[in-house]
Amino acid sequence: MRPINDRVVVKPAPAEEKTAGGIIIPDTAKEKPQRGEVIAVGPGKDGNAMTVKEGDTVLYGKYAGQELSYNGDDYLIMREDDILVIL
Repeated sequence: MRPINDRVVVKPAPAEEKTAGGIIIPDTAKEKPQRGEVIAVGPGKDGNAMTVKEGDTVLYGKYAGQELSYNGDDYLIMREDDILVIL
């Protein structure tokens, strides 16, 4: 996959299975992950270079991006502006 303009492809981290205290979280109560690894980065837009690069771990907004399933894996495609922080 090769995104265009200021788009970024992110592989979301798996949802938490247990709390810190060891309580197992049922599927209905799991929250959508807001962290993931950058898989691919577009060239940028209007001559602006991209800040993130492949392999970065990032945090993004709860409802950011468009979900995509490719070769059996789930990804998010989002604008670089939707990324809040690089970890």
